[in-house]
Amino acid sequence: MALARIARANLRRSGGALGSSAHEKDMFNVGGYTSRSNIPSHKFFESDRKFSYVPRIKEQNYINFSMRGISGTPYDHFPSASTQTVIEESEYEFESDRQRYAGLQPTKPGEKPRVVVIGTGWAACRFLKGIDTRIYDVVCISPRNHMVFTPLLASTCVGTLEFRTVAEPVSRIQDSLARDPNSYFFLASCTGIDTGKHEIYCEAVNNGGLPQEPYQFKVAYDKLVIASGSEPLTFGIKGVKENAFFLREVNHAQEIRKRLLLNLMLSENPGISEEDKKRLLHCVVIGGGPTGVEFSGELSDFIMRDVQERYTHVKDYIHVTLIEANEILSSFDVSLRQYATKHLTKSGVRLMRGVVKEVHPKKIILSDGTEVPYGLLVWSTGVGASEFVKTLDLPKSQGGRIGVDDWLRVPSVEDVFALGDCAGFLEHTGRPVLPALAQVAERQGKFLVELFDEIGNQNGGKAYSAKGMPLGEPFVYKHLGSMASVGGYKALVDLRQSKDSKGLSLAGFVSWMIWRSAYLTRVLSWRNRFYVAVNWATTLVFGRDNSRIG
Repeated sequence: MALARIARANLRRSGGALGSSAHEKDMFNVGGYTSRSNIPSHKFFESDRKFSYVPRIKEQNYINFSMRGISGTPYDHFPSASTQTVIEESEYEFESDRQRYAGLQPTKPGEKPRVVVIGTGWAACRFLKGIDTRIYDVVCISPRNHMVFTPLLASTCVGTLEFRTVAEPVSRIQDSLARDPNSYFFLASCTGIDTGKHEIYCEAVNNGGLPQEPYQFKVAYDKLVIASGSEPLTFGIKGVKENAFFLREVNHAQEIRKRLLLNLMLSENPGISEEDKKRLLHCVVIGGGPTGVEFSGELSDFIMRDVQERYTHVKDYIHVTLIEANEILSSFDVSLRQYATKHLTKSGVRLMRGVVKEVHPKKIILSDGTEVPYGLLVWSTGVGASEFVKTLDLPKSQGGRIGVDDWLRVPSVEDVFALGDCAGFLEHTGRPVLPALAQVAERQGKFLVELFDEIGNQNGGKAYSAKGMPLGEPFVYKHLGSMASVGGYKALVDLRQSKDSKGLSLAGFVSWMIWRSAYLTRVLSWRNRFYVAVNWATTLVFGRDNSRIG
């Protein structure tokens, strides 16, 4: 804006003689041209990669400066009304750039340090829950305003649980985000980080109601915690993203439920061939990890207990196929894997070993050429680094995660920490990259709370003030075991600390009771624990709800 005002003042003093000598043209590295079109013209500048917009002006010579698109008057004319419009639009560009990155400025002396948290997953929410807001102001940035209790997400797809039972609002996890004047939650995605300026750049979730789209802003931080999570692995297989459903968010579960019930109802329509009924009601699950196995178990329960009673016309056509490249539940004890295989097969789940080559709208093709038609395809083959993490200019560990040291700090930059699925130990630490599990993320969040308490108590909360500060013991992870439900009131409990170590392994109804009890106590709020218990009781007595809404 200031440059635009200077340009206007010079124009008025010089009577529009801007650019009257050749050396002025060379100095600004500009080009003059004549526009004789009523169509708006655009000039691209290499110096700052900005587009300059020039309105409709007939038969006038232009000189375009490589300075944010400021356009001067013709050198042989006095300033005209059209030229004044050009300058006013340049002023608007300045104002737009200023507004584009409006946001929270750096904290001032005497104010509490500001901790910015990116994400609302297990790691982020455990950190938010425990952070001492008497020491820090907290800003949380995420495109969703809740945490998803992922272990129970598969149950919502078939109506065992309602969707709200697995969603915990972030403002309930840390109420200072809604209460304290300098703590905020922003519904936005982080698009970039400037570690030198201690700023992050964000883009608000787009719904068409904001004054400008995309709406961008920046937030200055004293300490930054990156816990942005991960994305499903597709291995670059053609057609996966376009045709398959993932199972990581509440909206994913909602879409799976809609498709499942829609296919059941459409298959009852008159005139549908036997072949189309079989395809519509064929549910294919790719990936034999805990998520894939639990979803297959929930589907088999739904078919045996609800479909058989409420969709009698098509009950013999619906089937579930679980496709895995190796063995299902490979991280579990061998005896538990064998138990799961036998139980799923007995429950009607067909187990196939194969590698997916391509995914089409109505069928998948395996590497051996086998074609598998489907009506519902759920993809659960693990997770990897997100596109956001890949774009960050930060050290990377194995698998493309953000590299961290023993205290979850990101080396080579100040005041940046990373945890959860998006972070992994760097090679020089001599420690393996931890699996992308909820218990890993939760334990890291708890550790970072204690670390930030230590930093805050030593007055190291402000930017650049914790350098060289002793941080105590490093993070140590101890695996507590694994659990998975396989349907039919049966589950697996593996309490070994590692894949190769010895420990207690259980399978059956008792394990199912342990599985339910453990997850009921891990649900974050008493409100949602009550919802979960009531939903389980309602399903046991009355069966699952098969209403298709939306």
